Amino acid sequence: MADPTGFLKHTRELPEKRDVEVRKTDWQELYVPMSEEKTVTQASRCMDCGVPFCHSGCPLGNIIPEFNDAVYEEDWREAFEILSSTNNFPEFTGRICPAPCESACVLGINQPPVAIEHIEKSIAEEAFERGYARPNPPSSRTGKAVAVIGSGPAGLAAAAQLNKAGHTVTVYERNSRIGGLLRYGIPDFKMEKWVIDRRIELMEAEGIKFRTNANVGENVDAKQLVREHDAVVLAGGSTIPRDIPSQGREAQGVHFAMEFLEQNNKRVAGDDLSDHYEIHARDRDVIVIGGGDTGADCVGTSNRHGARSVTQIEIMPMPPSERTPDSWPNWPMILRTSTSHEEGCEREWAVLTEEFLKDDEGHLRAIRTVNIRWGKDQTGRNTFVKIPGTERELPCQLLLIAAGFMHPQHEGLLNKLGVGLDGRKNVAASPEHNYQTSVPKVFAAGDMRRGQSLVVWAIAEGRECARSVDSFLRGGESVLEGRDEGRLELDFA
Repeated sequence: MADPTGFLKHTRELPEKRDVEVRKTDWQELYVPMSEEKTVTQASRCMDCGVPFCHSGCPLGNIIPEFNDAVYEEDWREAFEILSSTNNFPEFTGRICPAPCESACVLGINQPPVAIEHIEKSIAEEAFERGYARPNPPSSRTGKAVAVIGSGPAGLAAAAQLNKAGHTVTVYERNSRIGGLLRYGIPDFKMEKWVIDRRIELMEAEGIKFRTNANVGENVDAKQLVREHDAVVLAGGSTIPRDIPSQGREAQGVHFAMEFLEQNNKRVAGDDLSDHYEIHARDRDVIVIGGGDTGADCVGTSNRHGARSVTQIEIMPMPPSERTPDSWPNWPMILRTSTSHEEGCEREWAVLTEEFLKDDEGHLRAIRTVNIRWGKDQTGRNTFVKIPGTERELPCQLLLIAAGFMHPQHEGLLNKLGVGLDGRKNVAASPEHNYQTSVPKVFAAGDMRRGQSLVVWAIAEGRECARSVDSFLRGGESVLEGRDEGRLELDFA
């Protein structure tokens, strides 16, 4: 397996980041390309560990030791074939996945884990550069037509797989460009949008059709769409944000994170925003409520706008800086510092927002907060108490709520189709029921079905849903490979 002693010879190394003051002036990706030689060296650190827990750490079941071995042997074609057999879009996950596979890496028990995400991105980029990533349309068509609603990672993965199986696939996107969350929720400094465009061109060459400005349930008749297709996949994402209904919420200058990020991504792309109310951080004191990745993306974007100050606050307590030994191979709850935080940001934890304070014209001028202490109530549930004497006002003219998402939008598509919902108000379509909804011929995948999650989970859902749709259309076994075929599954229960 690669170099059996590589992990003893070499330590973990990642690409260098561009200088903070330089990268804050543009929207280009953060990292300087690393040499092929260094990437091969990183692949050599993959041990002959016997039981590769990274397989199960990855929602896609990527066959990681094998593609690491191929990289070590400098066989980039084989590495790409292995990687693309389980992952339709390694160029996406190699840039924006939090890499749960690395948390499950056996080497990570007592050393820095193998740089799996960097290796994955390198394989994808080598494949495009060398011509291995090229259109591969099916040799024949089944005569079955499938509509995929939503062009985020789940929808694109489902479309790619169903097209591979020989079905005729059309993807419907309500926005003006294809990509969903990938295009409108991820800042360019994490993934430039030519990466998406390159993949879409390849998918179009394979026979997939894309329709933009097609809001199914609004300007496209939802029921007619179902009648005209042999199957429909709902992959519209989880789009209803969690609000903070504190006093003064109506103040001008309070926005949801995705409003801010989507508008900025459109601005960077050169879209016409003349009919939009501008949301911009220039010369403002910005506060981001929410300590996750979306909040960090707001931090990085605000810094590039030229914010006067940026503060990120989180209601939960500060996590530990180191993982506990018993957390392996699971995803550890630890303090994570993103590249956006490195660019300038104050971070505070266990802070409750009590009121949004307005000036005489209704514009946000500050927020009133109080520090809290977490503990358990008599039933054992987590709860908090306010700490007396910690009340304060924080200057703020732009506040961004990055508190996560609750469920998909019900108005329009879902209500008009009449699909059933689960207890969390997501579309009810479990894997046990082959991702089928309560409406015949209609399936669901991704955040619209499982709730807010990771891009890598969305791709995995799209692939598995496509397999169920293919079985449904064939009236028997699918020709598509599944997540569980050909690899060991580990029970962490």
